[in-house]
Amino acid sequence: MGAASTLSLFSCDIKLEKRPNVLFIAIDDLNDWVGCMGGHPDARTPNIDKLSKRGVLFTNAHCSAPLCGPSRTSLMTGLQPSTTGQYRNHPLFRDPASPNLLKNAVTIPQHFMKHGYRAVSGGKIFHGTPDPPSWHEHFPSMSENVPDEPKHSKDNISNKMYPKEIGKRITWGPMPEKIGDEDMGDGKVANWAKQELQKKQKAPFFLGVGFKKPHLPWFVPKKYFDMFPPDIISLPKVKNDDLADVPQVAINEIVNYKTIIPNHEIITSNGQWRNAVAAYLATVAFVDAQVGRVIDALDSSPYADNTVVVLWSDHGWHLGEKLYWKKFSLWEESTRNILFISGPGIDSAKCSKPVSLIDIYPTLIDLCGLSPREGLEGQSLLPLLRNPNLRWDRPALSTRDNNHSLRTERWRYTRYHDGSEELYDHLNDPNEWTNLSDNPEYSPVKEELKKWLPKTQAVDIRQLVNSNEKAP
Repeated sequence: MGAASTLSLFSCDIKLEKRPNVLFIAIDDLNDWVGCMGGHPDARTPNIDKLSKRGVLFTNAHCSAPLCGPSRTSLMTGLQPSTTGQYRNHPLFRDPASPNLLKNAVTIPQHFMKHGYRAVSGGKIFHGTPDPPSWHEHFPSMSENVPDEPKHSKDNISNKMYPKEIGKRITWGPMPEKIGDEDMGDGKVANWAKQELQKKQKAPFFLGVGFKKPHLPWFVPKKYFDMFPPDIISLPKVKNDDLADVPQVAINEIVNYKTIIPNHEIITSNGQWRNAVAAYLATVAFVDAQVGRVIDALDSSPYADNTVVVLWSDHGWHLGEKLYWKKFSLWEESTRNILFISGPGIDSAKCSKPVSLIDIYPTLIDLCGLSPREGLEGQSLLPLLRNPNLRWDRPALSTRDNNHSLRTERWRYTRYHDGSEELYDHLNDPNEWTNLSDNPEYSPVKEELKKWLPKTQAVDIRQLVNSNEKAP
């Protein structure tokens, strides 16, 4: 891909026929267990690693909310959860009971459509729905978000692999031998994307490619499981008393999700930690292969030198860190995600400044020369694409209900709805093992970070839905 192209992407007067295309790749539940992110020493992600050298990799990127629905809604609308009230996966943001700013939101692809782009998507870009107003076409259909997945073998998920209390919440195993990459749902999405990139396009395109793995269940072709023998893979570093200095409200949040989050002690006491870690790594390797297929198709297409590539994951995922599993928390493993941007005029670099997925919307507007859109709450990353070492004071904000976490280059500050706090120094404590919030020495740090907390807190749209359902 022609990173050395002389086409200027930094002006709003680019003519339609010269505007760059956008390849918009979303990955579900991918944490930093990617080679170029350094999150796990055994990660096998050669395609994403190779891609990361062709543009700017944001190594300190975070989601607006640590679960699929609100994270993707925030990214695609450019609005914070604390502004919209979209804190959970349901109701969906176009729900009739949602506030007007969500029902009538103009999403990223809608804004591109208004500027003459052909916007098409395949797989999971939005949570639970393709959101038909956002696309000219969607694969598999405007009423189906993702393609069907082949059935796994019952023999591969027997209780010999893991106890029932784990299996209800986290399932994994190799697919039957006859199932290959292209049989999987994500494989079908990759095939569709390749076909789109082979078409002769009459207008610049916005191509959304949404991969559902490594979202549960972790069922992928056997060859990926063979890459990660459980007995030799590395386990995450944990501290046995890690939650001793965590506010009770944070523990309560975990307890509230006990029906879908297995206790770390259950995983370890049943000898399944290594198996689960290996299964996640296998699933990440599978989705990396699908990314590679799409990028190879772009490179062999006529659009290779005039396409902005954005690759992102909607949030992170715990596999035992802080004695916790899954997502939903406001700790590093839940909020941190991969974000990569390449395109004409963008040099290869890594950027450690704190950025948010909500920043993608204004960034793409700038990169593609579209007219600005008022009301967006993100900040264009164009200055960091030009100079990754630029001073960047704004922290990344992540919200979980009425709880908020701010991430700078050095600090993570979290404030819960009852006033409880956490403060971690990532310079000296990258695992967030020591909560400094009660140490008066760090009061100035907290006071400075508090300035970035949301000034208002929107009503949870679930309350609006419930009230409407009860209305006569």
